[in-house]
Amino acid sequence: MPRTYKIKECFYTLQGEGAQAGRAAVFLRFTGCNLWSGREEDRHAAVCKFCDTDFIGTNGTNGGRYTQDECVALARRLWPANTGEELGRPYIVCTGGEPLLQLDVPLIEALQAAGFEVAVETNGTLPVPEQIDWVCVSPKAGAELAVTRGDELKLVYPQAEAAAQPECFTHLDFTHFFLQPKDEVGRQHTPATVAYCMAHPRWRISLQTHKIMGIE
Repeated sequence: MPRTYKIKECFYTLQGEGAQAGRAAVFLRFTGCNLWSGREEDRHAAVCKFCDTDFIGTNGTNGGRYTQDECVALARRLWPANTGEELGRPYIVCTGGEPLLQLDVPLIEALQAAGFEVAVETNGTLPVPEQIDWVCVSPKAGAELAVTRGDELKLVYPQAEAAAQPECFTHLDFTHFFLQPKDEVGRQHTPATVAYCMAHPRWRISLQTHKIMGIE
Protein backbone atom coordinates (compact mmCIF):
# COMPACT_ATOMS: atom_id res chain seq x y z
CA MET A 1 0.00 0.00 0.00
CA PRO A 2 1.40 3.45 -0.92
CA ARG A 3 2.62 5.63 1.93
CA THR A 4 0.32 8.50 2.87
CA TYR A 5 1.34 11.89 4.23
CA LYS A 6 -0.72 13.83 6.74
CA ILE A 7 -1.10 17.35 5.36
CA LYS A 8 -2.50 20.17 7.47
CA GLU A 9 -2.92 22.51 4.51
CA CYS A 10 -1.61 23.26 1.04
CA PHE A 11 -2.03 26.59 -0.74
CA TYR A 12 -0.52 28.96 -3.29
CA THR A 13 0.83 32.27 -2.00
CA LEU A 14 3.93 34.48 -1.80
CA GLN A 15 6.78 33.48 0.48
CA GLY A 16 6.65 35.96 3.34
CA GLU A 17 9.96 35.50 5.14
CA GLY A 18 13.69 35.22 4.65
CA ALA A 19 15.81 35.20 1.51
CA GLN A 20 12.94 34.06 -0.75
CA ALA A 21 10.46 36.68 0.50
CA GLY A 22 8.10 37.83 -2.24
CA ARG A 23 8.53 34.72 -4.38
CA ALA A 24 5.46 32.82 -5.53
CA ALA A 25 5.26 29.44 -3.84
CA VAL A 26 3.08 26.49 -3.05
CA PHE A 27 3.14 25.87 0.70
CA LEU A 28 2.82 22.25 1.76
CA ARG A 29 2.32 22.16 5.54
CA PHE A 30 2.78 18.78 7.19
CA THR A 31 0.98 17.83 10.38
CA GLY A 32 2.99 17.34 13.57
CA CYS A 33 6.13 18.61 15.29
CA ASN A 34 8.76 17.12 17.58
CA LEU A 35 9.13 20.27 19.73
CA TRP A 36 5.48 20.86 20.66
CA SER A 37 2.24 18.93 20.40
CA GLY A 38 0.46 22.01 19.03
CA ARG A 39 -2.02 22.00 21.93
CA GLU A 40 -2.15 25.01 24.23
CA GLU A 41 -2.41 22.82 27.34
CA ASP A 42 1.02 21.37 26.48
CA ARG A 43 2.77 24.66 25.68
CA HIS A 44 4.31 25.01 29.17
CA ALA A 45 6.19 21.74 28.65
CA ALA A 46 7.13 22.32 25.02
CA VAL A 47 10.69 22.85 23.82
CA CYS A 48 9.39 25.64 21.57
CA LYS A 49 6.99 27.83 23.54
CA PHE A 50 6.35 30.64 21.05
CA CYS A 51 5.18 28.86 17.90
CA ASP A 52 2.22 30.64 16.27
CA THR A 53 1.38 27.98 13.66
CA ASP A 54 -1.55 25.56 13.66
CA PHE A 55 -0.18 22.21 12.53
CA ILE A 56 -2.67 19.85 14.23
CA GLY A 57 -4.85 17.60 12.12
CA THR A 58 -5.74 17.75 8.44
CA ASN A 59 -8.56 20.29 8.48
CA GLY A 60 -6.84 23.22 6.74
CA THR A 61 -7.12 24.34 3.13
CA ASN A 62 -6.68 21.23 0.96
CA GLY A 63 -5.76 19.28 4.09
CA GLY A 64 -6.00 15.51 4.19
CA ARG A 65 -4.07 12.29 3.77
CA TYR A 66 -2.27 12.11 0.43
CA THR A 67 -0.15 9.56 -1.37
CA GLN A 68 3.03 10.72 -3.09
CA ASP A 69 1.29 10.99 -6.46
CA GLU A 70 -1.63 12.86 -4.92
CA CYS A 71 0.72 15.37 -3.24
CA VAL A 72 2.42 16.07 -6.54
CA ALA A 73 -0.88 16.40 -8.39
CA LEU A 74 -2.17 18.84 -5.77
CA ALA A 75 0.96 20.99 -6.02
CA ARG A 76 0.77 21.07 -9.81
CA ARG A 77 -2.92 21.98 -9.68
CA LEU A 78 -2.22 24.92 -7.37
CA TRP A 79 0.65 26.28 -9.45
CA PRO A 80 -0.62 28.66 -12.19
CA ALA A 81 -1.05 26.76 -15.44
CA ASN A 82 -0.05 29.68 -17.66
CA THR A 83 3.51 30.06 -16.34
CA GLY A 84 6.45 28.41 -18.04
CA GLU A 85 10.09 27.92 -17.13
CA GLU A 86 10.94 31.28 -18.68
CA LEU A 87 8.79 32.94 -16.01
CA GLY A 88 10.40 31.14 -13.09
CA ARG A 89 10.75 27.59 -11.87
CA PRO A 90 7.79 26.33 -9.81
CA TYR A 91 8.65 26.52 -6.13
CA ILE A 92 7.26 24.51 -3.22
CA VAL A 93 7.96 25.08 0.47
CA CYS A 94 7.63 22.04 2.72
CA THR A 95 6.90 23.28 6.20
CA GLY A 96 5.12 22.38 9.42
CA GLY A 97 5.24 21.83 12.33
CA GLU A 98 8.35 19.84 11.49
CA PRO A 99 8.11 18.61 7.88
CA LEU A 100 11.06 16.20 8.13
CA LEU A 101 9.01 13.92 10.37
CA GLN A 102 7.24 12.94 7.12
CA LEU A 103 9.00 14.45 4.10
CA ASP A 104 11.15 11.78 2.45
CA VAL A 105 13.37 11.33 -0.59
CA PRO A 106 10.71 9.70 -2.83
CA LEU A 107 8.34 12.65 -2.38
CA ILE A 108 11.14 15.19 -2.86
CA GLU A 109 12.26 13.53 -6.08
CA ALA A 110 8.69 13.19 -7.34
CA LEU A 111 8.10 16.93 -6.81
CA GLN A 112 11.36 17.72 -8.60
CA ALA A 113 10.41 15.45 -11.48
CA ALA A 114 7.20 17.48 -11.77
CA GLY A 115 9.32 20.63 -12.20
CA PHE A 116 9.40 22.00 -8.66
CA GLU A 117 12.31 23.49 -6.80
CA VAL A 118 11.84 22.01 -3.33
CA ALA A 119 12.50 23.99 -0.15
CA VAL A 120 12.21 22.90 3.45
CA GLU A 121 11.65 25.02 6.56
CA THR A 122 12.87 22.97 9.51
CA ASN A 123 13.82 23.38 13.15
CA GLY A 124 17.09 21.65 12.32
CA THR A 125 16.78 18.74 14.74
CA LEU A 126 16.44 16.08 12.03
CA PRO A 127 18.80 15.33 9.11
CA VAL A 128 17.92 17.03 5.83
CA PRO A 129 17.93 14.82 2.70
CA GLU A 130 20.66 15.99 0.34
CA GLN A 131 18.15 16.13 -2.52
CA ILE A 132 16.48 19.26 -1.06
CA ASP A 133 17.13 22.37 -3.19
CA TRP A 134 16.77 25.04 -0.48
CA VAL A 135 17.29 24.55 3.26
CA CYS A 136 16.01 27.04 5.83
CA VAL A 137 16.77 26.20 9.48
CA SER A 138 15.06 27.97 12.38
CA PRO A 139 16.82 26.92 15.62
CA LYS A 140 14.94 26.76 18.89
CA ALA A 141 16.40 27.06 22.38
CA GLY A 142 16.70 23.69 24.06
CA ALA A 143 16.74 21.72 20.81
CA GLU A 144 20.04 20.23 19.65
CA LEU A 145 20.86 21.06 16.03
CA ALA A 146 21.46 18.16 13.66
CA VAL A 147 21.73 20.53 10.67
CA THR A 148 24.73 22.88 10.63
CA ARG A 149 24.78 23.92 6.98
CA GLY A 150 22.23 25.16 4.48
CA ASP A 151 20.98 28.15 2.55
CA GLU A 152 19.55 30.25 5.36
CA LEU A 153 19.45 30.26 9.12
CA LYS A 154 16.43 32.17 10.45
CA LEU A 155 16.50 32.80 14.18
CA VAL A 156 13.45 34.09 16.03
CA TYR A 157 14.63 37.00 18.21
CA PRO A 158 14.84 37.44 21.11
CA GLN A 159 15.02 34.11 22.88
CA ALA A 160 16.07 34.39 26.50
CA GLU A 161 18.12 31.21 26.69
CA ALA A 162 21.90 31.59 26.36
CA ALA A 163 22.08 28.78 23.77
CA ALA A 164 19.72 30.68 21.43
CA GLN A 165 21.67 33.92 21.15
CA PRO A 166 22.70 34.94 17.61
CA GLU A 167 26.42 34.66 18.34
CA CYS A 168 25.95 30.93 19.00
CA PHE A 169 25.21 30.31 15.31
CA THR A 170 27.54 32.51 13.26
CA HIS A 171 30.17 29.76 12.95
CA LEU A 172 27.72 27.52 11.10
CA ASP A 173 27.88 27.02 7.33
CA PHE A 174 24.89 29.01 6.06
CA THR A 175 24.77 31.47 3.17
CA HIS A 176 22.24 33.84 4.81
CA PHE A 177 21.71 34.73 8.46
CA PHE A 178 18.35 36.26 9.42
CA LEU A 179 16.89 37.52 12.67
CA GLN A 180 13.10 37.53 12.77
CA PRO A 181 11.32 39.52 15.50
CA LYS A 182 9.28 37.27 17.75
CA ASP A 183 5.63 37.76 16.86
CA GLU A 184 4.08 39.69 19.75
CA VAL A 185 1.25 42.19 20.11
CA GLY A 186 2.46 45.62 19.04
CA ARG A 187 5.61 44.29 17.39
CA GLN A 188 7.60 45.34 20.45
CA HIS A 189 10.55 43.12 19.49
CA THR A 190 11.15 44.79 16.13
CA PRO A 191 13.25 47.75 17.43
CA ALA A 192 15.60 45.41 19.32
CA THR A 193 15.95 43.20 16.24
CA VAL A 194 16.72 46.22 14.06
CA ALA A 195 19.32 47.41 16.55
CA TYR A 196 21.02 44.03 16.69
CA CYS A 197 21.23 43.75 12.89
CA MET A 198 22.67 47.24 12.62
CA ALA A 199 25.30 46.45 15.26
CA HIS A 200 26.05 43.02 13.74
CA PRO A 201 25.69 43.46 9.96
CA ARG A 202 26.25 39.82 9.15
CA TRP A 203 22.63 39.41 10.24
CA ARG A 204 19.71 40.64 8.14
CA ILE A 205 16.21 41.23 9.42
CA SER A 206 13.35 39.02 8.27
CA LEU A 207 9.82 40.32 8.67
CA GLN A 208 6.65 38.27 8.32
CA THR A 209 5.54 40.22 5.27
CA HIS A 210 2.65 37.84 4.57
CA LYS A 211 1.03 39.08 7.78
CA ILE A 212 1.65 42.69 6.76
CA MET A 213 0.07 41.98 3.35
CA GLY A 214 -2.81 40.01 4.85
CA ILE A 215 -2.18 36.82 2.87
CA GLU A 216 -1.60 33.20 3.93
